[in-house]
Amino acid sequence: MLRRLLLTAAVSATAALSWAPGATAATTATPATNGDTPGVAAVPLASPSGLSGPSASRAALAGLTAFTGGPSSLFSALPALMPPPARPEDSSDRLTVTVAGAGGGADGTFELDCHPAGGTHPHAAEACDRLDRMTTWGKDTFAPVPPDALCTMEYGGPATAHITGTWAGRPVDARYDRSNGCEISRWNALMPVLPGTRP
Repeated sequence: MLRRLLLTAAVSATAALSWAPGATAATTATPATNGDTPGVAAVPLASPSGLSGPSASRAALAGLTAFTGGPSSLFSALPALMPPPARPEDSSDRLTVTVAGAGGGADGTFELDCHPAGGTHPHAAEACDRLDRMTTWGKDTFAPVPPDALCTMEYGGPATAHITGTWAGRPVDARYDRSNGCEISRWNALMPVLPGTRP
């Protein structure tokens, strides 16, 4: 009697484990044979690893973490949208400033190196400081005037400028003039990188 009870308990425990929550079930149609009524039988299937339920979930998570190198690597693998602002330790910030029509001996082509300041620019240190103050994460320091900007109809003179090179890890190719109020303000905001002009 005791042996029968133990055997019954073992069979019940095995059945309960095979139907544990999280086990994958596949539903297959069974054909009618020998007078059987057609029906649907749910057949429990184990995961490929032989695990089911929480154990399978933990194994899958461990595999994903091992494959990706850890959760942090999922974010570190994403490319940066924009390089960081200029920092004192950066040494690759180099610009070429070409000015024409400014008058007063300000015309010419000048090399501007920053961090540390140097080059042939007549006001290298002040120009680098100005660029550092203007550099902000997510903003183009040399952005043109927006095409939909409302600008005053004023003329600031024939001066033009062209700045090329690299700043804060980004290529620079910007043109400046003083053809209206917006362009005049854009020019003045970059002084002394760009020179003052004479009327």
